[in-house]
Amino acid sequence: MYTALLVIDVLVAVSLVALILIQQGKGADVGAAFGSGASQTVFGSQGSASFLTRATAVLATLFFSISLALAYLSGQHIEKKSVTDIIAPATAPSTLLPKAPINGTPAQTPPAPADVPQ
Repeated sequence: MYTALLVIDVLVAVSLVALILIQQGKGADVGAAFGSGASQTVFGSQGSASFLTRATAVLATLFFSISLALAYLSGQHIEKKSVTDIIAPATAPSTLLPKAPINGTPAQTPPAPADVPQ
């Protein structure tokens, strides 16, 4: 869920930047006042500005709400265990381990080899 929201947030951010760059500044309206053909545009004389403004507001709201959701989700503490915590350690064969004393008595050791005459 976190990854999907992160991807959507990046796509909305890129769309928001592109939409802002498409918009014309307020200084461009001066040219339209002298009859530069603004009424022949696809959205009408003021339709383009209001459509882009509304779309920008919708994308900005979506971006902020997704960012807040991501901040909330990242604050949740999820304990991930390491592979070494999950897998039990391998036990050594009993022949390699020294025998522990039982009830405080020392472990029995095999007798030392007899002296071999030469």
